[in-house]
Amino acid sequence: MKEYLPLLIVGAIIGAFSGALILAYALVKDKKEAMGFDRNMKDGELMRRLLRYARPYWFNFVIVGLVMLLSISYSIVSPIIISNITSIIQTEGGFEFNDVIWRVILYAGILVLSLVGTYVQSIVLQKTGQKIISKLREDAFTHIESLSHAQLSQIPVGKLVTRVTNDTNAISMMFTGMLVNLIKNMFVILGVLVAMLCMNFILTLMVLCFVPFIVLFTVIFRKFSRKAYRQVKNGTTDINTYLSEHLSGMKIIQIFNREGRKMEEFDAKNEKLYKAERGQIFVFGIFRPIVYMLYISSVLCLFFLGAKGALDYALDGTKYLGQIIDGATIVAFYMFISRFFNPIQSLAEQFHRLQSAFASAEKIFTIMDIKPAVVDEEDAIELETVRGEIEFKNVWFAYNEGEWILKDVSFHVNANDTVAFVGATGSGKTTILSLLCRNYDIQQGEILLDGVNIRHIKIASLRKHFGQMLQDVFLFAGTIRSNIVLRDEFDDEQVLEACKYVNADKFIDRLPNGLDEEVRERGNNFSAGQRQLLSFARTIIHKPEVMILDEATANIDTETEVLIQDSLTKMMNIGTMLIVAHRLSTVQHADNIIVVSDGRIVEQGNHHELLKQRGRYYELYTLQYNKEQLQNK
Repeated sequence: MKEYLPLLIVGAIIGAFSGALILAYALVKDKKEAMGFDRNMKDGELMRRLLRYARPYWFNFVIVGLVMLLSISYSIVSPIIISNITSIIQTEGGFEFNDVIWRVILYAGILVLSLVGTYVQSIVLQKTGQKIISKLREDAFTHIESLSHAQLSQIPVGKLVTRVTNDTNAISMMFTGMLVNLIKNMFVILGVLVAMLCMNFILTLMVLCFVPFIVLFTVIFRKFSRKAYRQVKNGTTDINTYLSEHLSGMKIIQIFNREGRKMEEFDAKNEKLYKAERGQIFVFGIFRPIVYMLYISSVLCLFFLGAKGALDYALDGTKYLGQIIDGATIVAFYMFISRFFNPIQSLAEQFHRLQSAFASAEKIFTIMDIKPAVVDEEDAIELETVRGEIEFKNVWFAYNEGEWILKDVSFHVNANDTVAFVGATGSGKTTILSLLCRNYDIQQGEILLDGVNIRHIKIASLRKHFGQMLQDVFLFAGTIRSNIVLRDEFDDEQVLEACKYVNADKFIDRLPNGLDEEVRERGNNFSAGQRQLLSFARTIIHKPEVMILDEATANIDTETEVLIQDSLTKMMNIGTMLIVAHRLSTVQHADNIIVVSDGRIVEQGNHHELLKQRGRYYELYTLQYNKEQLQNK
């Protein structure tokens, strides 16, 4: 045995040092790669921001830390107990059975406590982690709601969905086990190493000789497994994106008879994902046997050196540097080896996942750090009542710097008047209405509501007094009732009254479930006219002082248009109404018609006054009238 001591010492020193270097290199490389995913925030900053969400649950983490000690204790103490039992059994002259029994009971007790602790730890972490992530999701969604229309238009919807769902799930894994296991594994490695050194440092040196090989193969595995995992993730993302787009456009695919072509494209993406999955399985299939081979090799070396040392001790009582090697020591080290190598294998992978969680956190915080472009002023006021008087004063506005959409626009709307905006597509009509609700902020000029600059009014208070009815009506999945009330408290009588007022009751009464009729995604089980009538009812029930109709009568069949026109006539008596419409028949009875061209107001007046002027409105009216005449022939 003595001839192996120098070799073991040198091997242990080299092994420990090289293993530490390899692991450090791997961790740094992981950090750099994680920073490569558009990472600009430091890990410390990310951790501080994440811990703000975890701070209210500090007591739960203290409980988890205390419970975790049971699991760590079991990993360290159990081999010592088994070794002690083995030593008693090997005692010359026999042994007292009671000495074994109470140690077995102690072992079983520690095992049960460890299992109970693991269960408690999992439950507490899962509940705590879900609460933390729930709060993070709420904050992210609330912040997204505060962004302006311009900001929301610049960020793809899929990106926002990914931030609120997938990225928060990655952070959830960090709070529900990753951090705890990372800390636990570090303490287990340290504790097992100390226990082995105290029991027999010669065999400990032998174990340390295998450390660099375990770490090296783990690093190599992680490199290939990360690559395989990313390919799987990219392939899954491609298929999900493809499905999302093409399922939404399935009607177009069928109309143009492109099913076969699209199936070929899907097969290609599916084949790519299949190969990526197969590659990932291959990587795991190679790595696990290699790691197991190294583990078995260390066990074989343990048996060889341990058996030789045990035989020497049994034959002539030889001790190596004062260390006794017997059967009990070999049994203990056999158990220690698995408890020592397993955490080493998982440490690097857990650190990589931690960095991935940080990358996800940064993506979320990047969205949450976007400052809303339209915000309340510090001294913004609440408007309790609104008369509906509106004035634009020398308003200039551009979506993109230097590309003016509105150019020095000024007009006045009296309370309770009906004002219509007409003009060619892209002239700026819809922009005027969007600015009034502060969906965007103007660059120059003033917009007044009842003589108050809308910048001085809280956004929520301002929009509460407006009711908007758009051309593209959006209905949420649910029922007719839920889409009309939008979570506010209204009884059935109020809902039915609003539906009757806008003529929506005529088709609702024919439905089997009435107000409880199911509304599918985007209301695709209702016609365009029916959806529009429901949007009218939704607006009326909230009793806005100012109503906005943006192309609300476009793409409506003749029968439904009659109902809508009757509804519009009724709504004109409620308060101020602003209308954008291409069908001039809709705006003939307006108190004032404003003609917009190339971002400027070129004409104003009622229907008859504008016809007498024979200007731009007259041209539009004549063109539309002749077109309708031709269509009726």
